[in-house]
Amino acid sequence: MKAILLDIEGTTAPIDFVHNTLFPYAKARVPGFILTNLSSLKFEIDQLVEEQAGDPEYGTDLRPESANSVSDYLKFLIDADRKSTPLKSIQGMIWQSGFESGEIVAPVFDDVPAALKRWKAGDKTVSIFSSGSMLAQQLMFRHTVHGDLTQFISNYFDTNTGPKRQAQSYVSIAKKINAAPADILFVSDIVTELDAARAAGLQTAMSVRPGNAELEEDCVHQIISSFDSLE
Repeated sequence: MKAILLDIEGTTAPIDFVHNTLFPYAKARVPGFILTNLSSLKFEIDQLVEEQAGDPEYGTDLRPESANSVSDYLKFLIDADRKSTPLKSIQGMIWQSGFESGEIVAPVFDDVPAALKRWKAGDKTVSIFSSGSMLAQQLMFRHTVHGDLTQFISNYFDTNTGPKRQAQSYVSIAKKINAAPADILFVSDIVTELDAARAAGLQTAMSVRPGNAELEEDCVHQIISSFDSLE
């Protein structure tokens, strides 16, 4: 094993932090953020317009010139926990002020810092693959209860690389980090993500952390409850 690829939610940090802290923080600030930055968010808003046009669950047309219309759709996507690339990008921008002001601090699990240090000392490449934007990932690992951990992480990948439940995304990551798929261990708490990584030839490990969904009895992936067992 030459490289480690990590999920965030339920793997390096508690699921509750994302759902009970980050999502509500962004949702409460979406209207003001969009109103202030409407003209500078054209790329993300164009993506939202395209997404909403093919969204059967949302019955109202998104009007890109209206801050209220854009905000309403973003709040809908947050409530639906949609893995939307423009949503994740905007959330990251909103979280930035919270992290940098100290209002938000990421509660990464206690075994994470020691593992990151151990892997780097062992010349292993550590990368993150999350549905959250690259900005959000970097902010989270820069502002943790254990301090700045970004020095131990070489790469960040988000949904611009591809969906986490498609094997091709992991093939692309392997190429980008210049590692054979068989030399990469992917750790996540989502079976379908692990299945996709395994189909791409990666090693896999199921993260069983407090608050995670109950483990399926027929799980075919290595099971871990902390990073202490991963060398």
